[in-house]
Amino acid sequence: MGTANDYILTAKKLYKSYVYKGGRVEVLHGLDMAVKRGEFLAVMGPSGCGKSTLMHILGLISRPESGVVTIDSHTVTNRNRERTQLRRTMIGLIFQRFNLISVLSAENNVNMSLRVRGIRPDGRTGELLEALGVAHVAKRKPSAMSIGEQQRVAVARALAHRPKVLLADEPTGSLDSVSGHALMDILKKTNRDDGQTIVMITHSEELAGYADRIVYMQDGLLVDHN
Repeated sequence: MGTANDYILTAKKLYKSYVYKGGRVEVLHGLDMAVKRGEFLAVMGPSGCGKSTLMHILGLISRPESGVVTIDSHTVTNRNRERTQLRRTMIGLIFQRFNLISVLSAENNVNMSLRVRGIRPDGRTGELLEALGVAHVAKRKPSAMSIGEQQRVAVARALAHRPKVLLADEPTGSLDSVSGHALMDILKKTNRDDGQTIVMITHSEELAGYADRIVYMQDGLLVDHN
């Protein structure tokens, strides 16, 4: 067991449910989670088990009905301004659908991410696009990029502000096998060389093998897989 300072992201007793026409569906049932600094953690489980719900709660996009999330010793409250500030400074998000701004070039998509955080764009944008192998699309809009190029730009955007924790929700879901493995190589290098903490959702046992540790989502809880 490590000390509290060893863990950059923790969740305790998270509960979450949704109300549908047929009644209430319980998704998280008192879920506990602890991620060490610099760890690459993969979260697996069948579709509909609540993995994306968990990711949205950890990313401070949605709130649990009860429970506590702590990021780098900051206990998250329900105050909107505080949650927004923590999300902008502490967290990087990679979505399966990329969410790039269609009217902006690749470099301006990354620069916009910096500006909304009050960070002056500098050479880091170009360095990230170069490191991710997409410097050649810096001036292109998403419509002029391949799916793989769009995903790499999305990764650059997520990493630009040097987040404490990178959350990746099925980051290879829209990519072919070759592009998917290329992206995983990049994430693993970022984790290994820069000490970037990563929490990734994936359906693939093969891609989960890039992680240091795998947990499986079952009955609204996380179970250690190895």
